[in-house]
Amino acid sequence: MRLFVAIPLAQEVIDALERFARSLRSEGDGLRWSSPESWHITLQFLGETSDEKYNGVLGLLRDVRASKVPVQLNETGFFDRAGVFFAGVNVSTEMVDLEKQVLAATKKCGFVAEDRPFHPHVTLARAKGNNRMNALRRLKRRVKENVGFPAFTATEFRLCEAFLGPGGSRYEVRAQFPLGDG
Repeated sequence: MRLFVAIPLAQEVIDALERFARSLRSEGDGLRWSSPESWHITLQFLGETSDEKYNGVLGLLRDVRASKVPVQLNETGFFDRAGVFFAGVNVSTEMVDLEKQVLAATKKCGFVAEDRPFHPHVTLARAKGNNRMNALRRLKRRVKENVGFPAFTATEFRLCEAFLGPGGSRYEVRAQFPLGDG
């Protein structure tokens, strides 16, 4: 199974992102737009995982004790090399603490954290193929200004499984873990 740990988005944020993304889409734009059901903030990508490691990490994530996390999406941006259009996320002290606790828990099961700095975001679209740089350039011209997204407080984080397919990824929640007093 292909796993990751993530913070789910509040419905009002999903609604605002959906309106924003819909305003940018155009027929034949060369982009694969993510579905609202797939939007999340990744804390750690775990990758292919055995049943044994899954059971171990499940127990360790249950032991994470972190505060509720204030979440505010900010400016949109591009990871040009990866061909990704995203909405950025402000990094709060609470989010950093949660990410560190998740990394510490998963490390005990043999998972390795990425070398890249933590850059929380919500992936909105991906450009694929030989023409991806042109697709991103065209999208950059359509993004006139950033919109404001509502803030929310995350009261849980999740362990999710990714299923890859030709139309994009589909995710299923495997476990939910409360934040704060929950």
